[in-house]
Amino acid sequence: MVQSGINKRKQIMLIGQYEVKLGAKGRIGFPKKFREILGDKLIVTLGYENSLIVVSEENWKQLLEGTEGKPFIQSETRETQRFLLGGASNVELDSKGRFILPSYLRGFAKIEDEVIFLGLSRYVEIWDKKLWLEYRQNLEKNIDRISQRLVEKEDKSGK
Repeated sequence: MVQSGINKRKQIMLIGQYEVKLGAKGRIGFPKKFREILGDKLIVTLGYENSLIVVSEENWKQLLEGTEGKPFIQSETRETQRFLLGGASNVELDSKGRFILPSYLRGFAKIEDEVIFLGLSRYVEIWDKKLWLEYRQNLEKNIDRISQRLVEKEDKSGK
């Protein structure tokens, strides 16, 4: 029966946005909707655009996407793995769904007092609220151009 619960979690998509205040000593509450999908054992690591990435402990290999099967001698493979895995921290949620966000991760993401959790299909991003609002504003202005570039890349690759 446990196995079906794991499979069920993998099929559900992470979506939405949740705002949370950072507590004393870097304690933060993980949104219940995400907790129901990812569970209580998580990996939090450095992300892109000064965000943090959160995945379930059982699905941590998602962090290696794009580097698996690539030769270790390629510097891009090593550097991406250093960034994602070397910057990772295992966290376990307490009975109230909270965890301590390590100071080096808070510093990297420039998190001050309020954070935004974003559900992005297979993983969750954590953003400082102010940085997210700035980034989202820029994203909203440029989404048409960004989407067009994505289509052009697909056309070039023949997919």
